Amino acid sequence: MMPEIKNVVDVCVVGAGHAGCEAALACARLGLETVIFTVSIDSIALMPCNPNVGGTSKGHLVRELDALGGEMGKNIDKTFIQSKMLNLSKGPAVHSLRAQADKADYSREMRRVLENQDHLTIKQAEVCELLWEEKEIAQDSFTNHRKKKIKGLKTFTGAIYECKAVVLCTGTYLRARCLCGESITYTGPNGLQAANHLTDSLKNMGIEMRRFKTGTPARMDKRSIDFSKMEEQRGDERIVPFSFSTNPESIQKDQVSCWLTYTNEKTHEIIRANLDRSPIYAGIIEGTGPRYCPSIEDKVVKFADKERHQVFIEPEGLHTNEMYVGGMSSSLPEDVQAAMYRTVPGLEHCKIVRNAYAIEYDCIDARQLKLSLEFREIEGLFSGGQFNGSSGYEEAAGQGFVAGVNAAMYIQGREPFIMDRSESYIGVLIDDLVTKENREPYRMMTSRAEYRLLLRQDNADLRLRKKGYEIGLVTEEQYRATLLKEEQIQGEILRLKNTKVGANKEIQEFMEKNGSTFLKTAASLAELICRPELNYELLKEIDPDRKPLSADVIEQVEIEIKYEGYIVRQQRQVDQYRKMEKKKIPEDLNYDDVPSLRIEARQKLKMYRPASVGQASRISGVSPADISVLLIYLEHERRNRERGGMIVGK
Repeated sequence: MMPEIKNVVDVCVVGAGHAGCEAALACARLGLETVIFTVSIDSIALMPCNPNVGGTSKGHLVRELDALGGEMGKNIDKTFIQSKMLNLSKGPAVHSLRAQADKADYSREMRRVLENQDHLTIKQAEVCELLWEEKEIAQDSFTNHRKKKIKGLKTFTGAIYECKAVVLCTGTYLRARCLCGESITYTGPNGLQAANHLTDSLKNMGIEMRRFKTGTPARMDKRSIDFSKMEEQRGDERIVPFSFSTNPESIQKDQVSCWLTYTNEKTHEIIRANLDRSPIYAGIIEGTGPRYCPSIEDKVVKFADKERHQVFIEPEGLHTNEMYVGGMSSSLPEDVQAAMYRTVPGLEHCKIVRNAYAIEYDCIDARQLKLSLEFREIEGLFSGGQFNGSSGYEEAAGQGFVAGVNAAMYIQGREPFIMDRSESYIGVLIDDLVTKENREPYRMMTSRAEYRLLLRQDNADLRLRKKGYEIGLVTEEQYRATLLKEEQIQGEILRLKNTKVGANKEIQEFMEKNGSTFLKTAASLAELICRPELNYELLKEIDPDRKPLSADVIEQVEIEIKYEGYIVRQQRQVDQYRKMEKKKIPEDLNYDDVPSLRIEARQKLKMYRPASVGQASRISGVSPADISVLLIYLEHERRNRERGGMIVGK
């Protein structure tokens, strides 16, 4: 009988998608011996769906991740083929960077980073079982609570890895199956091997599983597309990098175009006539799909009044003819897909390289997690990405980073790294996942962030660089550069507020030339910038004392001045919010001891175990009256403890 193969490491990361890559890099860069497992090394940082990074609200996540010391922003800066800042016609709170990626290059470059990272080993193997032990924890004077603790994992080939923490980033691979009409293949995305054995182990540990689904559109042969019938979508003339460490001058390059076309009534007729052959409407699909990224079948049924839907034709890379058909994901049979796509202007003679399909997979209800993304009942087990019930590469990467960092914090005996809703989009994302009931894959949107004017994508470094530095993933040089930038911004704002111009002939001519009303009395340059028709650059003509500043500093100066009133008002809201977040709830609080709590609130609070009164207030089923009762009880307990301490002190 052969002996079991045993390996001893600090952290095991299961899955090498966007979440797994960030988790593993964070752990390894913090000095922990880390192994990242993947069913296929060729699937590292795979983009099985859309060929882009960023977009509305998602660009915020990537910028924040970069500010904290993550890798996604750096990687897309190296491998993009088109870049565009979205929503420029709106206010700065919703400006979002989006870049088309060369899919193959993106995956290849991320793999190169992982392969050359100290303390990190890549292992191609399917993880089939988690290893754990039970330990007793005193809950109060009378009862003990049994809690599980991670010891390691086992692969399908029998190898055992002993470790102190495990990070689950399984994506869409757990018991995955792909559906195209009546055809079902039991594989992960892009025909890769599914992970069929881990789910049972997770259930045996008491983890509640659920079934979600997502989908992807067909890929077309570029040579079969008539682009003359479509609207060309070019990238920005001046490219803005995702990473704050990327020199903007180093990424100014020629870009490829994307193309816009539309479905029509004929497209919709074909879809409606074949709904009975769609796995979604035939009842074959068990999982719940994403509300905010519906299939074309869903769009036609749910938005029956719409005469057409947008279709974006996007290149998958520089060295392939595959084109991604954005906006037309589907699980209809192949023959219906061919007929449907060929009704779209420009696709009349298209040749499908890869069929559209839906994919079902196992994931968890993230309400089982703490804000640190550690399982409440399993010490040392963390999770991130689509396994937590989210959708999107960017959401996955942000969670993977936080889960990886907290696995490291746990091993090193440091305080968990937690960001609240007022600090970042990543904080909003995680708070929503672990606090709210999400019945479909969660997608980040700017509307979910209450304090979005403060959480802009342009100031992510000013908000979060310090946190990345304190974690140990941002260098001294990067942090000092951010401090210098902050100093320059505040210094320039102060100068503009203190620099006055009079209502003389020169100034009045300047105002007239730029369509602005004449000055009646002297005004500061900051007051002039507040006028919608004027900006920092235009004022150069009447501001001889100006010193050269970088474009990103100027951007911050202008936003801070123009939106000062709104920013101050929102900061007051944040101050109120933080008062509730600072009121911590003991992890072992027995809610049965809290008098006057309604039964529903008691049940929900027991289920979620919120870390603060603020988090408790966001739980569905917990009313403002319940929060008042909880606050009174916590204050009463605090005073009792203080009185007890005084007696002991005497």
